[in-house]
This record gives sequence, C-alpha cells and structure tokens, in this order.
Amino acid sequence: MRLGKVSLLLLLLTLQSCFIQPAENKGINYSNLVFTAKVIRILDGDTMEVLYQDEPLKIRLAHIDCPEKRGHQPFGTKAKQALSDLCFGQMVTVQGQKYDRYKRLIAVVINDKKQVVNQEMVKLGMAWHFKKYSSDPLYAQLEINARKNKVGLWQDSIAVAPWEWRKMKHVLAK
Repeated sequence: MRLGKVSLLLLLLTLQSCFIQPAENKGINYSNLVFTAKVIRILDGDTMEVLYQDEPLKIRLAHIDCPEKRGHQPFGTKAKQALSDLCFGQMVTVQGQKYDRYKRLIAVVINDKKQVVNQEMVKLGMAWHFKKYSSDPLYAQLEINARKNKVGLWQDSIAVAPWEWRKMKHVLAK
C-alpha cells in the first residue's frame, strides 16, 4: 500500500496527537478518573495536595466550601485541621470530576476509613454545601443537620459563608 504525501502527513499528525499531553498536571488528565494517592499536604479546609505516580496534584474538594484560612475567617484554621485529621498522610481514593480555573482537580476523596471526606467536613460543621457548584441533596441535608445541631462553625450565630467573605475582602481591598 502506497500513501500519498497528504495521507502520510495526516497519519503522522494523528499519531503525534496521541502523544501530545494535556496541560493539566504534566500531561495526565485526571478528570473522570478514579485513583489512589497519598495526601502529602493540606492547604486549607477544602484543598489538599496528593502524590500520584511521583507527581504532586492539587485537589479541591467537590460540593463544599470551607472558611478561608487566608484572610483569617473564623473557623478557617479549624477547618484546615479537621481536613488534616481526616486524611493527612493517608492513601485516599480520589474520584476526579473536572478542573477549576486554578487548575486544581475538583474531586470527591475517600479516606482509609472509607469516609467520604467531603461529606465529613460538612457533618463536622467545617464546610458549607457549595450550592453554586453542587445540587447534591445529600450535602444540603448534611448542612441542615449540622446547622440544627450547632456543630462546628454553626456555633457562631453570624457565620459568614466563604463566598461572601471573599466578596467582602475583595470590596475592602479596592
């Protein structure tokens, strides 16, 4: 079989595209991928870093938003500690969903006790259900229960949602 120049060029371009890797995290696209990784760093209550195939990967917990550590929002440090207590140093199962604008993998994380870390953060009163990005009724119910029982940040009668806190900080910075 003889290939013409155009056909050969198309074949080479097709083969080359198989080896071109996406920009996210040195070429591995983790969205819609389930994998096991070690939690090596906790950045705040809803963000961690895992080590997978010798590469660090930032994970943003899906469905939730935690008080801001930066800017010293009340419960920000406690949320970070709660996340650390749930999974730091552990091998966890990561269920990747998509990437956010900061190139963090949005994911559900399951710890070595088979707890869904995202849900545990809401149960502990260390996170809000992030309704802007999640319509999952389970997270809504977990938040309702935590509020009703005044767990964690819900002990504060004037708890400010992180997205409102960020908005206030942004306005004040101008």
